Amino acid sequence: MTITFVSNYINHHQLPFCDALYERLGKDFSFIQTIPMETERIAMGWGLDVTKIPYVRCLYEDEYECRKKIAESDVVLFGWTQRPDIEKDRLESGKLTIRISERIYREGQWKAVSPRGLIAKYNEHIKYRNKNVYLLCAGAYTASDFHLIGAYPDKMFKWGYFPKTRIYTEGQLEKMKKEGPLQLVWAGRFIPLKHPEYVVRLAMTLKERGYDFGIHMLGSGEMEQEIRQQARQSGLSDRFTFYGYTEPEKVRDVMERCHIHLFTSNHLEGWGAVVNEGMNSGCVEVANSQVGAVPYLIEHGVNGLIFPNNSYQEMEKLVIDLFDNWEERKQMGNAAYQTIVSEWNSEHAAAALMNFVEGYMKGKMILPGSGPLSPAPVISPRRTHRS
Repeated sequence: MTITFVSNYINHHQLPFCDALYERLGKDFSFIQTIPMETERIAMGWGLDVTKIPYVRCLYEDEYECRKKIAESDVVLFGWTQRPDIEKDRLESGKLTIRISERIYREGQWKAVSPRGLIAKYNEHIKYRNKNVYLLCAGAYTASDFHLIGAYPDKMFKWGYFPKTRIYTEGQLEKMKKEGPLQLVWAGRFIPLKHPEYVVRLAMTLKERGYDFGIHMLGSGEMEQEIRQQARQSGLSDRFTFYGYTEPEKVRDVMERCHIHLFTSNHLEGWGAVVNEGMNSGCVEVANSQVGAVPYLIEHGVNGLIFPNNSYQEMEKLVIDLFDNWEERKQMGNAAYQTIVSEWNSEHAAAALMNFVEGYMKGKMILPGSGPLSPAPVISPRRTHRS
């Protein structure tokens, strides 16, 4: 069995899954990178030396051989390639092809009524509804978008991103999260859709209520200086630690020491891989329901907390409740860790994909009841997902 994964570039969110496939398939697995990584992503610590990854091929260096591999592989996974021309022949070939997609109507499903947009979506997706093309939904609202246009009927499955999973011995994480002030962590680019300003606003409320706490903010971006200034002007400099752009492994090191992970991105966030990372670090997640990863990964009140519709007020209530009832609530961090190590990880995803393909080749697809590659329900982005 030969499997080829084609996407814009490989990064630390995809690497563990690709490594897991390579471990199973060896030379029969390839990753084709279609463009070089952007300078900003490299500055964020996302850059990888592809010359040291044995299964990576670069389309822009050897297009002929890459196209040949796409045509001849038993299975091809297409992520966001930015090269629809290399996808077309494979999609029409009748050979098993699996697309991986985030939302296509992230800015609003009203866009689905656009005649010009529908023509584009027909050519890109709808025309393949009866071919051997399947969809892995990298986000809980992706299936709703594609259902709206009638694409991939009964052929949409749960998926996501699978950052490196860290395994801890019993009690190890608890020891890392020392007694004392609760530590909160926020990680991401300082841009409007991620709402870093919510964290300063929350810190002001926590200080007014007399709570003892520390806040760790990892990342950079256009709003960073503004957020730093807000923290200073609010008299909160002693409560905040700003790290700037931070390599992914360092982000995880900080998360391990923190108790609560705040994820404040709005509906424009497709998946949100730091949710996986915060959960794997045993943090109690407080996350916006509009984020793609949240309905797949979090059961409200069991392994994390969900605030609806990007509501700052609801987020604040949840965090205050955590501070007031920490001993009763902290077990959600352990449950979050178990969610990642038992199901939502690269090894589990690779095994599910292999089972899916092997079943397909034998004429009987094997689908898990939950987790990666289980059937993706059509979830309206207007729901709050707290029950």
